[in-house]
Amino acid sequence: MTAGARVITRREVLRPLFAAALAQSAALTEFQIGCMTLPYAQFPLDRALDGIARAGYRFVGWGTTHKAESGERLPVIAPDAAPAQAGSLARRCRDLGLEPVTMFAGVYVEAADAVQMHRRRLEQAAAAGIRYVITFGRTTPGAYDAWIRNLKQLGPIARDHRVTIAIKQHGGNTATGKACSKILAEVADEGVKMCYDAGNVLDYENADPIPDIQSSWRDVRAFAIKDHRNTPKDEDCGPGFGEIDHYKLLLPVARTGRKMPLVCENIFEPLVARPAAPAGVDALARRAREFLETVVRGVAAAA
Repeated sequence: MTAGARVITRREVLRPLFAAALAQSAALTEFQIGCMTLPYAQFPLDRALDGIARAGYRFVGWGTTHKAESGERLPVIAPDAAPAQAGSLARRCRDLGLEPVTMFAGVYVEAADAVQMHRRRLEQAAAAGIRYVITFGRTTPGAYDAWIRNLKQLGPIARDHRVTIAIKQHGGNTATGKACSKILAEVADEGVKMCYDAGNVLDYENADPIPDIQSSWRDVRAFAIKDHRNTPKDEDCGPGFGEIDHYKLLLPVARTGRKMPLVCENIFEPLVARPAAPAGVDALARRAREFLETVVRGVAAAA
């Protein structure tokens, strides 16, 4: 250290996080800890829902496809499925004690048929009582005007269905929270907000999600929970297994007064093979829930 250099204290490092929390509503955020069916993609959907329920979750996010007993890969809910089918699947979830809170759009925002396909997903989500349809685009930037044009059309449709379209980090136009907030400012519609994916910020951009979320937390309505490691191997993993500090991640949104899903997209251990049997996925799902419950208790106490 050179003469006259000032030591930066831990309090100074954490001050922006606490300042963000204090700038919010006096009411604590109600974090809804859930698990997507996505980690069970190699097993039938019914087994996924059963495993998530047995792992102690109360909330579930619908993934994309699952491998049936026959070996065929089937969609959780087909893009052209009638809304009533989504309602039926939601009832199956609730019979297991699981409240569905998120689903994927399954089409890029910049796609030619994006408005039509998102409209169908919004109809399905409304029939299922799902609050957030998660969407994103290609991992390389481009078609920015189409993004803004399509989301501006979709915002009022989402509000009419009492559903929110939630864009998430996926490289390209939505590389970071800051980039997502720029899009949201141009769209300027309460029907379109953000689902924060810290793992993708660190993965695709090699950017630290902690300062990033400080610039974008006001637009966050949900989280797709995944962690990430750059060393000793570059790969995504379950929360608490990677390099992201989840206390610092959640503290900026600790006092929004909203219900905010924290839905695990990845629960797996880094460096080792994923479980070949569903019971192994159950164990990892339970561990992820317990980790997030610990973090949420700490964040609430700090806020």
